Amino acid sequence: MTTVIVGAGRIGSSVIELAADANIGVTVIEQEHERAHEFKADENCHVIHDDATERETLHEAEVGNADAIIATTDQDTTNLMVLMLARELGCETLVSVVHAEENIPLFRQLGATIIENPQRLIAEYLFRGTHDPGIQGFMHVGDRDGGAEVFEISVADGAPIIGKTLEQADVAGFLPPSMVVVAVERDGEIIIPRGNTQIETDDLVTVFSKEGIINEVVEPFKPEAKRTGDSDTE
Repeated sequence: MTTVIVGAGRIGSSVIELAADANIGVTVIEQEHERAHEFKADENCHVIHDDATERETLHEAEVGNADAIIATTDQDTTNLMVLMLARELGCETLVSVVHAEENIPLFRQLGATIIENPQRLIAEYLFRGTHDPGIQGFMHVGDRDGGAEVFEISVADGAPIIGKTLEQADVAGFLPPSMVVVAVERDGEIIIPRGNTQIETDDLVTVFSKEGIINEVVEPFKPEAKRTGDSDTE
C-alpha cells in the first residue's frame, strides 16, 4: 500500500509517523524547504520539495498509482485543488482536513473523506477532558449541531450502574431509548455486550447516543455524589 501525503506540518507529520508505524509506503509533498529537508532524512519517506497543486508534481509522486492521497495543509483551497487533480489523475481514495465549515460540500462533492476543523476538534477534546474527565474519546455522527455521538466513558467507582446487567440497567431507567451500549472494554479485552452483560468498575464503555453527550446518558456511569441534582445535604 502506498499513500501520498500533502503537507508535513503538525497534522501531516503525525500522519507520516502513523504510516511509518504501519509499514505503509509514503510519498510526502512539502513546499516549505526546512520541513521537506527534515523528512528527506527519513528513509521510510520519498519526499518531493514542490507545489502539490501542480500536475507535474503529482505525476512525479505517482498519485495515479497510489492507494490514497491525504491533504493536510492549513488552506482549504490548496487541499481542494490537490484532491481535484489527484482524482483527475486516477487516485480514487481522497482524504483531507477541512478548516471552514462552508467548504465541506465542495469536498463531499468529490467523494472525499474529511476531518472537519481539526483545531475545533482538539479544542473539544480539551473541553471534554475538563468538563467530564470520564469521557476519553468521542466522534460526531451526522450533523455536528445536535447530532449523534459515539464516545467512550469510564465507569467510576460508586456509579449506580455497577453490578447491573444491561437488561437490568434498562429496566431501572439508566439506559435512555436514544442510546446503545456498543462495546465494553475490561482488562484489555473487548466484550460485545448482550442483555446479560454486567457492568463493572473501571469498565471502558463505548456508547452511541442519538442526542449526543447529555447528562441523562453519562450520569449512570458517574459516582452517585457527582450526578446532577444530587446534594451532600439532607
